[in-house]
Amino acid sequence: MFFILSKILSFLLFPVLYVFVLLLIAVVTKNPKLKRRCLIWGVVLLWIFSAPLFLNLLANTWDIAPVKLPPGKTYSAAIILGGFASENKQGQGVFNWAADRFIQGILLQRNGQAKKIVISGGNSSLVPGTFREGNFVLQQLQTLQIPDSCILIENQARNTLENASLTKALLLKNKQQGPYLLVTSAFHMRRAMQIFKSQHVDVIPYPCNVISGDLQWSLFELIPSAEVLSRWNLYIKEIIGFTVNYLSGKG
Repeated sequence: MFFILSKILSFLLFPVLYVFVLLLIAVVTKNPKLKRRCLIWGVVLLWIFSAPLFLNLLANTWDIAPVKLPPGKTYSAAIILGGFASENKQGQGVFNWAADRFIQGILLQRNGQAKKIVISGGNSSLVPGTFREGNFVLQQLQTLQIPDSCILIENQARNTLENASLTKALLLKNKQQGPYLLVTSAFHMRRAMQIFKSQHVDVIPYPCNVISGDLQWSLFELIPSAEVLSRWNLYIKEIIGFTVNYLSGKG
C-alpha cells in the first residue's frame, strides 16, 4: 500500500500539474480577477520551474559531491542501485538516461576499486510484469565477460527502502564486509544514503549521473527549458521522500 501511495503522491507534487491547473482555471473561469491571478501565477511558476538557474541552485545544495577514493584502496563491493534499465514495448530490456550508474559500477570493478558488483533492482511499475532489472543487468555483465564470482544480483526491490534491506541480506549471506561503495545518481544519493544508514549498511557515497549544471549567473540561465521542467520532478520526489523518511524515523 505504501508503495502505491508513494507513486500517487509523487505525481500529485509534480510542478507541471499545478501549472496546468492554474492555466486551466484561467481559461474556464468567468471571474476576471481570478482569471488574471491564475494566469499570472501559472506563467510565473512555469518560468521558475523551467529556468536552469533555479534548478541549479537547488541541485548544488542537494547533490552530494563526488568523493575521491584513496589510491590503492579496494572495497568488497560496489552496490549499484537500479533504475537505469527497463522493459520496452517489445518486452526487451533497455538502458535509459541513468545508465551512468551501470558504467561507473563496471569501472570500479575493472579498476580494482571494488571486488564485487552488487546489482539491486526488480520492477518498480505499479503493475509489474515478468521483467526484472537485476536479471537483465546480469546478462549485460556476462556479455562484458565480468566473472560470475564478481557479481551479486538482487532482483526483487521496487524502491530504495527495499534496495537497502534486500541488499543487506544478500551481502550478509555472501559474507561481504563493509564499507561498501554506494553507486547511484547524484540527485538520488542523499536519500539513498539516509535509507541505507537507517538499515545499518556501511556505505560510502559514489554519486554519478550528474544532471545539474554548474551554477552560473547569466541571462541564459533564465531562459525556460522543457528539460529543466522535467528534472524538477526528480528533485521534488527525492526531497519529499527524504522528509517523510526523516519524520517517520527511517532516516
